[in-house]
Amino acid sequence: MARIHPKKFVTLYFLISFLAMIFVIVKYGVNCPESKSSEEEAAEYMQLLAKQEQPLKRREEEVKALEKKLQMLHIALRRQYPNAVEYVSQVMDDNIPTIYAITPTHTRHVQKAELTRLANTFLHIKNFHWILVEDSETKTPLVTNFLAQTGLRYTHLNIATPKRYKMKENDPHWLKPRGVEQRNLAMDWLRDNIDTTINNGVVYFADDDNTYSLQLFQEMRYTQTVSVWPVGITGGLKFERPIIGDDSKVKGWYAAWRPQRPFAMDMAGFALNLKLLQDNPQARFDITVRRGYLESSFLTQIVTMDELEPKADLCTKVLVWHTRTEKPKWKEEDAMIAQGQPSDTRVEV
Repeated sequence: MARIHPKKFVTLYFLISFLAMIFVIVKYGVNCPESKSSEEEAAEYMQLLAKQEQPLKRREEEVKALEKKLQMLHIALRRQYPNAVEYVSQVMDDNIPTIYAITPTHTRHVQKAELTRLANTFLHIKNFHWILVEDSETKTPLVTNFLAQTGLRYTHLNIATPKRYKMKENDPHWLKPRGVEQRNLAMDWLRDNIDTTINNGVVYFADDDNTYSLQLFQEMRYTQTVSVWPVGITGGLKFERPIIGDDSKVKGWYAAWRPQRPFAMDMAGFALNLKLLQDNPQARFDITVRRGYLESSFLTQIVTMDELEPKADLCTKVLVWHTRTEKPKWKEEDAMIAQGQPSDTRVEV
């Protein structure tokens, strides 16, 4: 709901009074009405005006009371968190679209470290909403407690990947599509809960094993259809990227593996307008798609290559990297367990 300042009610009050006075002067002249019927008619108009003023006065009093309460909360917030008010003003701006970042995550030793790195980046982004979706039957305490302490606007969801599609610990990362059910659930949440006529926004699939430049989010914020850019350290190359023609349109893909794919790029290489997602309720990721075609299977449902919006200086700058945290080696940990001295399980890592 839009914020209404009490001064606006005062201005409206005097405007209505002024218009009523002009009406009486025009209808009866500057002098007071001579006939009794004219006096009664004028009195009726004044009574009607008074009735119209009463709801405005009540509303003004309500707003003043709310403003006083807000001021008290403002003082209490400053006392407990001295920098909180300044922080809110830095990260909130009603005049720019919201970025909705969808992040699938699953339980593993490096999960909290990965999410901490992401949260520290996201804290610097204005109008940001993090949708974190666990690959789990239930929401885990680790992620629940972690999100509550980030200071970010977030939505916490969970859905388990069907067992036959779950990756085993030693499977290569490309063997099966990951995060499919989680991304689909997050998109369903956006369709059901965000009104694009009120909250304009952009959707980005921000996996938890990537590293992001803050400039990337500035690039994507005003996406009209689907915006694209290079991704570093992926596909066995230093980077993959869209190939841009002389007309500044995407003409193809610089990729080593099957560059003829409709959209031969990494999940981190595009963002889409929220309304475009809302207008295409059938658009979903397909868990049964063949290897390397997950992005293509989704994007072909909502956009053509000609409609893509190249960003990052016509796709000449790398602003996101598919870094992947190295899996820990537990040689010493295993030795300590063998000696009967395992790590304290009460310490969360």
